[in-house]
Amino acid sequence: MNKKIIRANQIYGFIPLEMEGVDALADLALDMRWSWNHEADKLWERIDPALWELTQNPWVVLQTVSHDQLERQLADPAFRHLMKEVQKSRDSYKQSTTWFQQNFPASSLSNVAYFSMEYMLSEALPIYVGGLGNVAGDQLKAASDLGVPITAIGLLYQQGYFRQDIDSKGNQQAYFPYNDPGSLPITPLRLDNGEWLRIKISLPGYPVWLRVWQVQVGNVNLFLLDSNDPANLPIHRGITSELYGGGADLRIKQEIVLGLGGWRLLKALDIRPEICHLNEGHAAFVVLERANDYMKESGLPFETALTITRAGNLFTTHTAVEAGFDYFSPALMEQYFGEYVRHELKCDFNRFMALGRQDEKDSDQYFNMAFLAIRGSGAVNGVSQLHGRVSRHLFSSLYPRWPIREVPVGTVTNGVHMPSWDSETADELWTTACGKLRWKGDLSSTETDICAVPDDTLWTFRNRQRQTLVTYVRQRFERQATLSGQSAEMLERAKELLDNNRLTLGFARRFVNYKRTNLLLKDPQRLYRLLTDEKRPVQLVLAGKAPPFDENGNAMIRQWNEFIQQFNLYDHVLFLSDYDMHLAEHLVQGVDLWVNTPRRPWEACGTSGMKVLVNGGLNLSVLDGWWAEAYTPDLGWALGDALEHKNNPEWDTNEANELYSLLEEQIIPMFYTRNEKEIPEQWVEKMRHSMSKLTPRFSANRTVREYTEKYYLPMAANFRKRSVNDAGLAKKMVHIATLLKQKWETIQIARVDMKPTATGYSVRMLLQLDELIRDFIAVEIYSEGISGIDPEKTSMQEEFNGTGEKWYQATIITNRPATDFTVRIIPAYEHVSIPLEDNHILWQR
Repeated sequence: MNKKIIRANQIYGFIPLEMEGVDALADLALDMRWSWNHEADKLWERIDPALWELTQNPWVVLQTVSHDQLERQLADPAFRHLMKEVQKSRDSYKQSTTWFQQNFPASSLSNVAYFSMEYMLSEALPIYVGGLGNVAGDQLKAASDLGVPITAIGLLYQQGYFRQDIDSKGNQQAYFPYNDPGSLPITPLRLDNGEWLRIKISLPGYPVWLRVWQVQVGNVNLFLLDSNDPANLPIHRGITSELYGGGADLRIKQEIVLGLGGWRLLKALDIRPEICHLNEGHAAFVVLERANDYMKESGLPFETALTITRAGNLFTTHTAVEAGFDYFSPALMEQYFGEYVRHELKCDFNRFMALGRQDEKDSDQYFNMAFLAIRGSGAVNGVSQLHGRVSRHLFSSLYPRWPIREVPVGTVTNGVHMPSWDSETADELWTTACGKLRWKGDLSSTETDICAVPDDTLWTFRNRQRQTLVTYVRQRFERQATLSGQSAEMLERAKELLDNNRLTLGFARRFVNYKRTNLLLKDPQRLYRLLTDEKRPVQLVLAGKAPPFDENGNAMIRQWNEFIQQFNLYDHVLFLSDYDMHLAEHLVQGVDLWVNTPRRPWEACGTSGMKVLVNGGLNLSVLDGWWAEAYTPDLGWALGDALEHKNNPEWDTNEANELYSLLEEQIIPMFYTRNEKEIPEQWVEKMRHSMSKLTPRFSANRTVREYTEKYYLPMAANFRKRSVNDAGLAKKMVHIATLLKQKWETIQIARVDMKPTATGYSVRMLLQLDELIRDFIAVEIYSEGISGIDPEKTSMQEEFNGTGEKWYQATIITNRPATDFTVRIIPAYEHVSIPLEDNHILWQR
C-alpha cells in the first residue's frame, strides 16, 4: 500500500481548530516530548491549572477547556510569547543535527522497527505495567534525542493496567478504568482520502481489522494497533482489551496482532526496516511474517527467506526464569497457525513447531516464544551482565554440549532516560555543570563536570529535592486518606506528616514474592527503633502494586499497612497508593536512599534505582541486575554475598539482619555526621561519585548508542549482504547447513597425539569425515575456563602430507596440564553465526 498517509489532529471534533493558534497548541499537546521537556507545562497550567495538576495530560486539558478560556489565553500577549518560545524550542530540537547524523552520515541503516507489548511514556498514556514498558519508553525517548531512526509498534489497550486504592484496613483495591482514546495523546492514522488506516489479519475462520493510532515521541513515531473496530466480532474486539489479562488464548491473539499485524502495518506505511528489535519474546511472530513477506517478494522458500531476514532481527530477553516465557500448546498453535504455515509459509507444520521447541522431535512439547525469537534472530542479548550469564544458562538446552559461556547471548545493560526522571532542580544543576545538550551527545565530559560541583551546592540541591517530596507526599496522602474514609483527625494530621530534614528512604516495587518487599519487616521492633531514634530519625515512603489476583502480593501490602497502624508510624512510614509513573517521578527525585531487595538472580536488570542517580539519590541494593555491575563501595551500599541462595528463609533472615546493620552502623550515621557547615561530607562525596560515574553509564543515552553500534549497524550490513545478488549467500548458507545436518554423524576423531614442548604442547589429530563437508568445519583444541582462568581455544590447521589422511595440527603455548585439553569440531562457513545459527559440535571422547 503506497497511499499517502496523513495525521489528523482532530478525533471527535472537540477542539476548535478553526480558532487561530489552537492548531499549534494541538501539535504541542500531541508530541509527547512534553513528557521529558517541561517548557510547555506553564501553558497547560495557565489554561486549566486544576485539570493539569490532576491529569498531567495536555490533550485532556485542550479537549476539556471552554472555547472562551482558550480565546482569553490566546489573546494574552504573555501566553502567546510563551507559546512562541516553546514552538521555537521544539522546532530547534527537530531540526538540530543529531548524534546519529554526526557519527554515521553514510549509514546503511535507514530504520529500526521496535516491537514491544508495552510502553511507559507518561501516565497520560497508560499502556504499561512496569519494567518492560519503562525500558521501551525510555529507549524511544533516547532514540529521539540521539536521532537513531526507530519506528515503534505496540498495542492500544482499552483498559491498560489496573489502578489501585488502599482501603482503611490496608488492603489493595483494584480498578480497571476504560482508556478513552479521545482523551489520550494519540491520533488515528488516516489515508489522504480520510479513510482510517486499518490492517487486516486472519484468525481461524474470520478476518480481524486493526485500527492504527499514532503517538509522536519527539522524532520517533510509535504506532499502536487496536482491535476494537466495530467491523470485528465481539470476541475479536476484545483482543486488545487489557494488558497481560486473560489466558493463553487471549495472549496468543495479542501476540499475533503485535507480530503479524505490526509487520503488515510497516508494509502498509512503506517502511522497510533493516532491523526488527524484539523487546521480549511477545513479538516473536514478526519473525514469521517478515520471512513470509520476503518469500512473496522474492519467490524464495521459507528456509532461505528466514536465513536472510533473521540477520536483521535482534531479540532482547528480559526474563530471568523459565516460567516467565510464553508457552502455547500444540493444539493452540495448530488452531491459530495451521493454515498460515501450510498456505503462507508453505512448510511442514512439524518443522515450524520445531522453531519453538527445545527438542525438535518431541511433538508434545509446548511452543516457546523465546525459542522462536532466538531461532529467528541474528543476535540475542540480556539486559545486564548478570542477566546475560543467567540467560546463557536458561537457553543452554538449545545448544547441547556447548560450554555455557559460548551460548550466544550478549549483553546491553538497560539505562533510563535521565531527562524523563530528573526534577526541575536537578535539571538546573546538571545544565549549569554540563550544558543543556548533555543528553544528546556521547556524555564524555559529564563525569568531570559533575565532580567539579562544590559540596554546599550538592547538599543544598539534595535538601530542596527532599523538601519537595515531603510536600508532595503530604498532599497525596491527604487525598488518599480521604478516599479510604480515614478520620478527620488523620486528615488534619496528614498536612504535617514526615519531616523535611530526615533521612528519607524510598521503596517502590511490584509486590511479588521474588522482590522480597517485606524483608525490612523481618524484625518489626528493630525497624521501629531504627525509624524513631530521637537523635537520628528515619522516614520511609513506600508504593507498589500486587497483581490483582495474587493473594501473596496483596498480603505483603496489607502487612506493611498493618505495621504502620500497629506502631502508629504515619509520621515515619507512609504507603502511597496507585503507584504510576507520576508518583515514581516524585519518589526518585526526592529520596536520599533507594532500597532494593530482590532475590538474586531474579531481577534481570531493574531500573528504579537508576532513576535516583541523576537526582543525587544513593542506592542500597542486593547485588542483582544492574547493581551487580555498578556497585563499588564509594558509590552506595551492597546487600548479600553476590551468590544465589534460591528460596531460603534462613538466608532471607540473614540478609534482613545485614540490611538493618547497614542502616544502623553505616548509612544513618553517615547522613547525620555533619561538619561545621552542617554538611555531611562523606554522604555528599558518595553523592558526587554516584552522580558523576553512574548517571552517564546507566542512562538510556548510553544504552541506545550501544545498541546502535554493537547491533543495529553491523546487523543491517549483514542483512544486506544476505539479500543482495539474488540471495546467493543465503542460498549457499542453507545448502551448507542442510549438508552438515545430513553428514555430521560421519565425522569421527580417529586419533589424537599430544606431545609436550618447552612452552606447551604439540597436537596432531586424525579426522575421518565425508569429503563433501570438509571445507565447512573448523577443528579446535579447547580447554575450559576454571578458577577465574579464561578458556583457551587454538585452531588446528590441516596438514597436506600426500597420504590422503586428514591430519590436523596445532602448537599450544600454555602452562595448563594436558588433561585440560580436548579436540572439538564445529561448523565454519561464510557469514554463519556459530552456534546461534548452527549448533552442531563434536568433542573428542
